[in-house]
Amino acid sequence: MEGSEEVGVRCGSRFATYPELFGGALRATRALSELGVGAGDRVALLLRNSIEFLQASIATVPLGASAVPINWHWRGDEIAHVLADSGAKALIVHRDLWDGIATSVPEGVAVIAVALDGAAANGTGPQGALDWGELLARTAPWEQPPEGAPVSIIYTSGTTGRPKGVVREASTDEQREATQALLGEIFRLAEGERTVIPAPMYHSAPNVYALASAVRGMDMTIMTSFDAEEFLRIVEEHRVTVVQMVPTMFVRMLALPEEVRSRYDTSSLRWIVHAAAPCPPDVKRAMIEWLGPIIAEYYGSTETGPVVYCDSEEWLAHPGTVGRPIERAVVKVLDGDGNELPVGESGEVFVWLDVWPNFTYEGDDAKRRSIERDGLVSAGDIGYVDEDGFLYLNDRASDMVISGGVNIYPAEIEACLLGLDGVRDCAVFGIPDEEFGEALAAHVELDADASLDADDVREHIRTNLAGYKTPRVVEFSDALPREDSGKIFKRRLREPYWADRGRAI
Repeated sequence: MEGSEEVGVRCGSRFATYPELFGGALRATRALSELGVGAGDRVALLLRNSIEFLQASIATVPLGASAVPINWHWRGDEIAHVLADSGAKALIVHRDLWDGIATSVPEGVAVIAVALDGAAANGTGPQGALDWGELLARTAPWEQPPEGAPVSIIYTSGTTGRPKGVVREASTDEQREATQALLGEIFRLAEGERTVIPAPMYHSAPNVYALASAVRGMDMTIMTSFDAEEFLRIVEEHRVTVVQMVPTMFVRMLALPEEVRSRYDTSSLRWIVHAAAPCPPDVKRAMIEWLGPIIAEYYGSTETGPVVYCDSEEWLAHPGTVGRPIERAVVKVLDGDGNELPVGESGEVFVWLDVWPNFTYEGDDAKRRSIERDGLVSAGDIGYVDEDGFLYLNDRASDMVISGGVNIYPAEIEACLLGLDGVRDCAVFGIPDEEFGEALAAHVELDADASLDADDVREHIRTNLAGYKTPRVVEFSDALPREDSGKIFKRRLREPYWADRGRAI
């Protein structure tokens, strides 16, 4: 193992050895049991990235219960829906988040309040709530055999409708073994590796990655939010070897001045895997040139798990791909009638890999059936397959803009704009248009020293793409609305344009 420091989990100034981490988790297990939580029950987690997030997730497992991580950026009605829809018996919440969600918590839900950074108290917290620290201090560890091995129930939220809870069937022993082997291969997880968690653990992939790392006893540093230079500092200080990231993080790292990037020793890194959103080819190539051919990519969803994968060499031979099917995976591109499309033609992507247990949506089997064709399911992505079997994504079906009967994929325009000097990030989406049904809007975040105007943006797109892909509206912003991972809240940008239009967005 590289590095000589003690192995465990750190977050900010705090550190827990694995005996301490799992010891605290088992104390929480007993506490939850005494609150009436048992097999099949759900425990909601409204927590920022923290040691307590990991402990609370682990605590549900011996009871046969499921953790339900909630995006703490969501608004009151979204949180109220998840708590009611999941039937959560308990809510574990950071104290300072309580005031914003107090009216969203159904009566009868036991509440455990967690202080930030292990402090004695902060935030008002719910009246009469149990305190996490005090609860663990006075509770003996759980000692009974585990009831089962359920997984967290992740609520996904697309551009339309309420968040949907993905509920998996119990894994067979064969599936469990195959799943762990696959995760180990894709993420390069193993005892002795050292990792950092740069993305919010309420998301599916970081959640699975962090828990799988903990099971293997890997040294882990949890970031409360992503900062590009701080990430590099952590890599150097803790000799990080493997990590999972998202493309927005690459963009932010590459935006650092060269003298800042070169200040940190990243030679310990041997594997970076990314997913969650399309990565602009120039960004991916720049990362490979900087750190070497250690950048891998996979494609999947909360519903399907990883099903497609490629390493740096495969990507360089097929620029823009998200990979080709993993062994035993099936990937098909279908038209609107369910017919498989030939090589090079775009349609909706349907996939499945049988090592993952089947799933449904909490309380919505009809929605689950609606996304399936012949045993394959769709995450709503549009793409095509090349002659070598590599998959390419155009965009989300829900993000696709239909203007005058022409399909336009915003991701292509966003990738183009990211190639314009001075553009830090951007979001392109459809807005109402009386003549064409929809037109394009681009919201652009500029570098601090950039002096671009709307005409510069439009000219760059017209020069590189078809004219009809030029946005009608170009808005500039000092900071686009984002999640902790850096992913843009596109829905919040789109909402004002579609208000009172009678259309879900």
